Amino acid sequence: MRVFPGPEEAARGCALEIAGRLKEAVRERGRASLAVSGGSTPAMMFAELAGMGVDWSVVDLFWVDERAVGPEDQESNYGMTRRCLIDPAGIPSENVHRMMGEWDAVEAASAYSEELRAYFGGGMPRFDVVACGMGDDGHTASLFPGDGLVEDRRGLCAGVWVEAKKQWRITLLPAVLVNAGWLCVLACGAGKAAAMRRVWREEGPAVDVPARLLRGGEWFVDEAAAAFQL
Repeated sequence: MRVFPGPEEAARGCALEIAGRLKEAVRERGRASLAVSGGSTPAMMFAELAGMGVDWSVVDLFWVDERAVGPEDQESNYGMTRRCLIDPAGIPSENVHRMMGEWDAVEAASAYSEELRAYFGGGMPRFDVVACGMGDDGHTASLFPGDGLVEDRRGLCAGVWVEAKKQWRITLLPAVLVNAGWLCVLACGAGKAAAMRRVWREEGPAVDVPARLLRGGEWFVDEAAAAFQL
């Protein structure tokens, strides 16, 4: 866990590490893959990442999850990423693999699973970088507390009804998240401190606190979120 004074510093630190990992993958194999999440702190991170000299012509961009809304909707993770990263960085449209939030969520998840299989050549997808976040309730991606899909270790992507939000969403499943070449979690703000305590100081099944799935990743947090350690 890396603790920074505030969210801006945490976002920049995370962006620097993501940029380095992508550049390393490009040096080694000529191409890289990145899966991203939505949220206000990731928006700050994307703004930093856009100016860090990544060769986006050889990076393929995917999503960890998406709300069942169209790409122009203010709630669209794709829309936020387009405004904060895709357009500023000039990422080619052919490298952008968005979840089709305007479709039926189950159908969109099935289509995304097929796209992942085609891109990665079968088997469990292994992104070079997966960037996740965590909600105040301990959810990650669109895997919320109590959702049995948290225990799924075979599927790639699913359409899920999130009762707490009264909304359909599309989400990558745990096996894809934890199979990343490098997994990071960006979590900032005092509202995250209680969930951080549940992830790091309490034991129990991940179905109760889905972010426990991400303990093996590298966490970028600010002092407010890290207050659980005091």
